[in-house]
This record gives sequence, C-alpha cells and structure tokens, in this order.
Amino acid sequence: MTRIWPPGVAARRPLAPHTAAVREPVDPARIGRRVVRRRARGMDAVAVAAALADARFDARFDARQASRHEALADDVRGPAELAEWERIDQLLAAAPAGSVYDPDTDVVVQAELAADAAAAAAREADLRAAARIAARADEVQALRELGTLEQTEPRAGDEVVREELTRRAGGYAQDDVDGWLAHALAARLGHYRDPDARQAAAGLLPTPVLAHAALLTELARLVPNADADELAFAARLATADPHATGALASLLTRVRP
Repeated sequence: MTRIWPPGVAARRPLAPHTAAVREPVDPARIGRRVVRRRARGMDAVAVAAALADARFDARFDARQASRHEALADDVRGPAELAEWERIDQLLAAAPAGSVYDPDTDVVVQAELAADAAAAAAREADLRAAARIAARADEVQALRELGTLEQTEPRAGDEVVREELTRRAGGYAQDDVDGWLAHALAARLGHYRDPDARQAAAGLLPTPVLAHAALLTELARLVPNADADELAFAARLATADPHATGALASLLTRVRP
C-alpha cells in the first residue's frame, strides 16, 4: 500500500503568518527621492545644476552636524535627495538641449511606481487572506463550542486555520482540532478527497498530526469496524512519539488482514 503523507519525512513549509494589518513601511530615502522629483518637474539642466549645488552644500553642512551629534548620523533622507539630484542632473546632461525634467517619462521613476503598485496589490491580497483565515477560525471555534466539529468536513486552507487557532491559544496545540484533521486525512474527507491535497498535507501539518493520520489509516484497514473510542489511543501515541507512531504505521502496511 502506497503511503502519501509519510510523517517526519517531508520538510514542513512555513504557513501564512497571522496578519492584523499590512501597511507600507516608512522609507525616508524614498520620501526624499519623491520630494526631489516633485521639485525638479519642469526644470531644465541649468536649474537642476543649481539645485544640485545647493544640495551638495546642504550635504556638507549636514555632515558637519552629524559629526557633532551622534543622533544625526543615521540620516538617510539627505543622502538620498542628493543622489537623486545627481541622477536627474546626469539625465538632463545626456538629453537634447532644452529638455526639462518630467518624472512621467523617467524610466527609473516609472519602474519604481510599477513596483510600488505590485507591492500594494500584494499587501491587499495579504489582508484579504488574513481576513478569510480569521473568519474561518471563528467558524471552526463556533463548531467546537457546539460540539459538531467532528461532523464537519475540512476545507482547503484549514491547515492554516489550525495555526491561527493555535496562535489564539497562546501557542498551545488544540488536540480536538488536530484530531479532527487527522481523522479527515485518514478517511479522505473534505478537501482531502483530492490526492494533491493529501500530498500537500505533508508540508502543512505537524508531524504528530501526520503520524496520527497514518496510524488511523492502517488501523481502519486492519479493523474496519473499530469505533472512534477504540482508536483514541492513536492520538496519544502520536503526541507522545510521532516518529515511532509513523514507524508503526509503516510496519502495519505489511500486515494483511
């Protein structure tokens, strides 16, 4: 019999972390570059050269101040503004005479805006995913309180929901949720009807849950009429020593009923 989720063999993939809110990090250097671009819009090479000279003077002054005040030494906005003036100065120097700076046609600026848009879309997707996980965790918690979790089939993504419930419990594994997923994996319920989902479980669930599922699979094959109470020991074995439990499940694959 071919085993699909050998406990303790597949490397566990990291799950999506809990995300309360995803915000764009403050980047003083980027703010400085944007300020320079707004000021430089419409400037010709002469005006940019004058602005660059002023920026260099300010940079020398800031360097002297930083040498006297340690708190100023970590400033990144000033150097970023100077570097941006230098870049724009070089850009206009290579442009036809009479050209003025336009950030709308600056390929560096446009590439940065495209990257910003992609990052914003990714942050929004993270927020939506976090909201879905939180809502499903609330639903599973309600099923636990009603005592009907065992009668519910798991859905794709419930492995991540398990992580969220564990996080809410202060990092303590929830035995009933682990048992629910192990039974569903062994019986191929819910999304575990899909072979790909069972294969993916090896990287999404912890070793004790996988070992529990593997042992349940073999016990159900050998003793088809066993009820849940008779198989309760499997969870205790998997929790106490998941690797030994996995080895036992592997050994049982060779037993013919």
